[in-house]
Amino acid sequence: MDAPRGPGGRYARLMLRTVILAASRSSRIERLVETAPFSRDVVRRFVAGAQSADALRVTRELVGDGRAVTLDNLGEDTVTPAQATATRDEYVTLLGMLAEAGLTPAAEVSVKLSALGQSFDEQLAYDNARAICAAADAAGTTVTLDMEDHTTTDSTLDILTKLRKDFPSTGAVLQAYLRRTESDCRDLAVAGSRVRLCKGAYSEPESVAYQAAREVDKSYVRCLNILMSGDGYPMLATHDPRLIAIGEDRARWFDRGADRFEFQMLYGIRPEEQARLVGEGYTVRTYVPYGDDWYGYLMRRLAERPANLAFFARAVASRK
Repeated sequence: MDAPRGPGGRYARLMLRTVILAASRSSRIERLVETAPFSRDVVRRFVAGAQSADALRVTRELVGDGRAVTLDNLGEDTVTPAQATATRDEYVTLLGMLAEAGLTPAAEVSVKLSALGQSFDEQLAYDNARAICAAADAAGTTVTLDMEDHTTTDSTLDILTKLRKDFPSTGAVLQAYLRRTESDCRDLAVAGSRVRLCKGAYSEPESVAYQAAREVDKSYVRCLNILMSGDGYPMLATHDPRLIAIGEDRARWFDRGADRFEFQMLYGIRPEEQARLVGEGYTVRTYVPYGDDWYGYLMRRLAERPANLAFFARAVASRK
């Protein structure tokens, strides 16, 4: 059920988001969550673990089950060049480990440019992303650039364009709740272009993003149709049963075989549905986060869209 709309509903969502963000910055609450009896099971359900070895273990299990994987090293609040460099080095090391373990090309990596210095030095972020793309190319796989809040969209797409000159398989992410995304889909629905389409999770103003869930869903379908009818490689990131069914229908309508698009879902969310899609012959890529910042990751996902609180609760209660 969607949260109430109108001034009262917006106020309630704002207050809930404020509370969650405050909790995400509280070391006391973090310690309470970390030591709570249920925390280990919850974290294990949604995050591979703290170390790259944990990421490899989960990747090996998922690939063994017939799924593709994209790995995200957690940490978005990079404020110094040293932090950005450390993130770059972690990805380069991880890619080497994936190749050595024989897990590429089934496993790729997802990278947030904010973790590479985008907020304070766009050139540094590009240089770091380029180094990761080069490491991915050497490992026989590729990179997808995650999309963040709307203020970074133009910068991210500019960096994507530069990276694709030498690494054309670098993937893009577009968010259906942004009003601009249909236009961006048309620009990116070209041969060789990998595009992940998601609904979007950040809190955005009405001037740039649809607010009602129904309008976001309608936009997702319009964008899906643009990508499916184009010459690129659509990556449909959704857990919504209706949108998955529409994706299957559009694949048949546009005569797209299983090698010409894929579904993507988060680690720990609807694993039985992921397995069903694999059994139907579709490519399913599981988005697997790992790293020390698991608490911040989970809390930010809740704060970006407070409705995620019920979503994660349902996922914990049911594995379907």
